[in-house]
Amino acid sequence: QLAGYNDEVLDVKFLGPGDSHIVVATNSPQLKVFELATSHCQILYGHTETILALDVFRKGLMFVSCSKDKSLRVWRMSKDGRVTCVAQGLGHAHGVGAVSCSRLKESFVVTSSQDCTVKIWNIPEALTSKAKAALISSPETLRARVTERCHNKDINSVAVSPNDKLVATGSQDRLAKLWSCSDCSLLGVFTGHKRGIWCVQFSPVDQILATSSADGTLKLWGLRDFSCLKTFEGHDASVLKIIFVSRGTQLLSSGSDGLLKLWTIKTNECVKTLDGHEDKIWGLHSNKQDDMVVSASSDSCITLWKDVTEIEEKEAQAKQEEQIIKEQELSNLLHEKRYLKALGLAISLDRPHTVLMVVKAILKEADGRRHLAETIARLRKDQKEAVLTFLVTWNTNSRNCHEAQAVIETLLKQEAPDSLLQYSGIKSAVESLLPYTERHFQRLSRLLQASMFIDFMWQNMRLADAPRQDDL
Repeated sequence: QLAGYNDEVLDVKFLGPGDSHIVVATNSPQLKVFELATSHCQILYGHTETILALDVFRKGLMFVSCSKDKSLRVWRMSKDGRVTCVAQGLGHAHGVGAVSCSRLKESFVVTSSQDCTVKIWNIPEALTSKAKAALISSPETLRARVTERCHNKDINSVAVSPNDKLVATGSQDRLAKLWSCSDCSLLGVFTGHKRGIWCVQFSPVDQILATSSADGTLKLWGLRDFSCLKTFEGHDASVLKIIFVSRGTQLLSSGSDGLLKLWTIKTNECVKTLDGHEDKIWGLHSNKQDDMVVSASSDSCITLWKDVTEIEEKEAQAKQEEQIIKEQELSNLLHEKRYLKALGLAISLDRPHTVLMVVKAILKEADGRRHLAETIARLRKDQKEAVLTFLVTWNTNSRNCHEAQAVIETLLKQEAPDSLLQYSGIKSAVESLLPYTERHFQRLSRLLQASMFIDFMWQNMRLADAPRQDDL
């Protein structure tokens, strides 16, 4: 997390061929470029008013900023990490609030403004060539190729499709629109949000547009018929930014309440909520490898998030494999009647039922009580504590109470009272054992009385059936 005197952070993007840097737009006319490995910071001067938005070209060497000063600027990073301004464009009547770069080549930029217009700016080849760009002494002036009034209210977001043929816009007028990139002709309108649209994004894998709104919802739209395919509900506040992650199978959204939400598109399910900020999250961007996300907020913090799904899956798989191996080893130990090792392994696996089976197997042996006492005596204190916890459960069932009582008897004989009092959970164990133990003894007393009565009756019956002396 990068925190400092950033004031309100309005946008952030990964930068560099290997996403080695991030460029940050704060509530100021200056840009900050951080090298992630060293936290070294460059401050870029050029704009005269607050920078509102950023976007980076596919290769990561060039990026564009737009500002309240009604201008856009194109910046280029050299091999040594130095960033310089290579071009600027003027023409909007109000502050430039959104920008999107071409996706296939470094050929054009699309901007939108509070003047309700969209402009498409061509990038000269001289700026994209490393050799020619190095010779530029002052920023070149860009001219807008196309200007089109697209909405009746402020345009909050603009996006270029992955094939560079389409442009999408989202506005405060609650509409998202699709335009042809060549001449900015209207292709369709997406209607359905109840409040202003904050962000539009094209899917990297499907012909789908995602939108987020101040009504707290995200929507997916089909580009062919402009119909709403899915609606995601879960945010309690405005959804300011959305990006596609996990190779287009998931959406990550940020809200004005400081929460990030991860959505699985196929199931419409919010699978994770990340609470990493205390205020509006304006900036959200994923790296090229699609395993890291950077977020930026009005709370002055920039946070890097790492996707650990694969790591967790590998750890779970390794744990499962280890569990299978241990279970096989436990089975072998029981077969070989190596009860001490079997008992220790069953305790480490946290298997109360398996521990019970080992105790039953020991008691079935000749002189089983002595063997059980010897085995328990060789256990560590933490293992005895675990067995004590297990036998509390065993003791609740009359089928297993004999084994539980046998272990209790062994522990009471082997351990001094002071030593037993040091066991963790001994108080709750005793409280749980007493009522069931009393019940078992009462049941045994009744069984003993019943047995004595049956034996008495049997003896009387035998005497009654025996031939008398007089009869003989």
